Amino acid sequence: MIELYRGSANTWECDENGHMNVRFYVARMMEGLAELAAQAQMPDAFRDKARFTLRPRDQHIRFIKEAHAARPFVMTGCVLEVAESSVLVYQQIDHASGEPCATFRTWIDHIDLETGQPFPFPSAALGALEGMAGHAPPELGPRSLDLGLKPLARPLLSDAEAAQVAAIGRGVVDPRQCDRRGVMLPEFFIGRLSDSMPVLLRPWRDRMAEIAMAAGHTVRSGGAVLEYRIVYRRWPRAGDRFVVRSSLAFVKEKVHSFVHWILDPCTGEAWATSQAVAVALNLETRKIIPASLEMQAEMLKLVPAGLSL
Repeated sequence: MIELYRGSANTWECDENGHMNVRFYVARMMEGLAELAAQAQMPDAFRDKARFTLRPRDQHIRFIKEAHAARPFVMTGCVLEVAESSVLVYQQIDHASGEPCATFRTWIDHIDLETGQPFPFPSAALGALEGMAGHAPPELGPRSLDLGLKPLARPLLSDAEAAQVAAIGRGVVDPRQCDRRGVMLPEFFIGRLSDSMPVLLRPWRDRMAEIAMAAGHTVRSGGAVLEYRIVYRRWPRAGDRFVVRSSLAFVKEKVHSFVHWILDPCTGEAWATSQAVAVALNLETRKIIPASLEMQAEMLKLVPAGLSL
């Protein structure tokens, strides 16, 4: 494991749930990736005049222990697998105490910026990446998501409409959310999903809080994501539109899971597809609010199934 990042969470990076928002975890992951690229003989990968870059294609994130403002953390990483034009990178953020904060397993493509397509690593980079080989701690691996699940070949807006799943987010890519080449930064895929979730879950979480209060508990309800798998399919540019369609994967007493498609309403193609596993969180105690059978049934009514990764 090599060190890839060292810093802390900023107050403005923490959301209404009192912890660092998911988008900033991905932003840190990309900073760590840039450091890994430099140590793998690719120091120009993220510079203005680069002819190539590195982009995530399929990513699993596990959130283990919340990151709070001004609390320091460090990221280390290694290479799990190397292919001709892609690499599986493991990154782990640890708190100053040594407790794991989050882990990432990401297939990264080596992209030709003229064609937008993957192409082989140069021999020096390939050798350096192979020299970074390491192992991911099995106890910090995926828990509720199957990384062996093959993503859909071509999810379309028409498929989401046929499944009658809700649109929970809509907008336009802001130039300030793009890199210097005008391509949306990876953290804003998960960021847009985070922005959209209150549309889907706020009434349900409020009802959970009401039930808890009726039982004599003081509750401020919120939520926390435990795991994400994101398949990055196409890369929007400033001015491109998007719509988020979401469906239920499963609901249990302590956790629930949704499948989200970020779609281009102009072409009907998917920008990205993902699955998240989350909990309802008591913001006073920082503990999970369990869902009764009644509330699980309410979730089934609120969010239809129909989409897959």
